[in-house]
Amino acid sequence: MPLSASRNPLPQVVGILGGMGPAAGADFVRLFVQACTDRMEALGIPVHDQAYPEHWLAQVPIPDRTAALNDLREGGHQPAEPLLQATGRLAALGARVVAIACNTAHAWHGLLQQRFPQMVVLHGVQEVVASLAARQVQGVGLLATRGAYDAGLYQRELARCGIECHVPAPGEQDALMQGIYDGVKAGNYALARDRFESVSRALQRRHGVSTLIMGCTEIPLALSQSPRLDTVALVNPSLVLASALARHAYQGVAVPVPMAQPADHSA
Repeated sequence: MPLSASRNPLPQVVGILGGMGPAAGADFVRLFVQACTDRMEALGIPVHDQAYPEHWLAQVPIPDRTAALNDLREGGHQPAEPLLQATGRLAALGARVVAIACNTAHAWHGLLQQRFPQMVVLHGVQEVVASLAARQVQGVGLLATRGAYDAGLYQRELARCGIECHVPAPGEQDALMQGIYDGVKAGNYALARDRFESVSRALQRRHGVSTLIMGCTEIPLALSQSPRLDTVALVNPSLVLASALARHAYQGVAVPVPMAQPADHSA
């Protein structure tokens, strides 16, 4: 049945705050485009190039988030100002909704939302926890940066929803950091996969968890396809956040309605 000409508003302009690291930011764009395709199909919107929302990636060098959380003194090692500047550029480009393509950087979410009240700055950690609560997940293992652990980004939100959170031992956290920095960020994906898998299996053995949050954007780049963890559900926060960004982008875009067929007066 043919569709009537669309008078629907265009999707909202959205922004992606990347650069933490660059490979993770680029991968987030891929996930977002796929999430838009899925969203259009779910809404019954014809999928074509012009139906995707205008989206801008700010791939800006941002000082190390974990190092900044471990040293709270003011200085050039703090990411707050570069994060604010990059968000301001996205706002100037017309972005109405922004996603932060870094888990640890959500420690500065409140600052960004306060400075840019005209935009929705999505909280990726809250989106992940809400999705777990909706699935009635009772407990999870958390793979993250030391900065995210120390800041309690996931632990705090999980506790609010009554979800038990199991974190790696200190030595296992060291292995994760090596996998992130000497592995993914340095292009050594074999090293990264080995470190991530070993910590994942340790959490599974020790706590019996069947769900693991890959709470650093670098971790899914090396771990998602691991056959050695086929009994564990791996949660990719970037995928959850990309879906949330697509949902906001198409909010208010009505579904095309079929044109009425002309009455048959031949009888």
